[in-house]
Amino acid sequence: MRLSTKGRYAVMAMADLARREHDAARAVALADIAARQEISLSYLEQLFARLRRKGLVKSARGPGGGYRLARTPDETSIADIVHAVDEPLRATRCGAGKGCMVKGERCLTHDLWADLGAHIETYLASVSLADVVGGRLRSAA
Repeated sequence: MRLSTKGRYAVMAMADLARREHDAARAVALADIAARQEISLSYLEQLFARLRRKGLVKSARGPGGGYRLARTPDETSIADIVHAVDEPLRATRCGAGKGCMVKGERCLTHDLWADLGAHIETYLASVSLADVVGGRLRSAA
């Protein structure tokens, strides 16, 4: 399974926003996030439009404008962010209601990849933005 740049960049930008928001008296400008995370500003604008529509961020216009989290980092899961930018979290190549084979059948390994996708979904839903920003993901290994 491969997570596209849309999902990865949205998580990176939201983590940056979460890290900076409590330090700043104002909203965080997308240009600042773009510079720090080395992501195209126009690409971030597209992602943040989707994040705003899904209620994950709030925007403010004018001097001191920018973005703020709509919920606390503890209340925002990584799965919420990935879903907000329309990233599917499936590991199979099957389409909607169809199998991945030419005649619409499921391949022999379908259940393996479907289970993997479910595990990834469960994991991303269990990790909050606060976990990422707080560095609480490193294993004890």
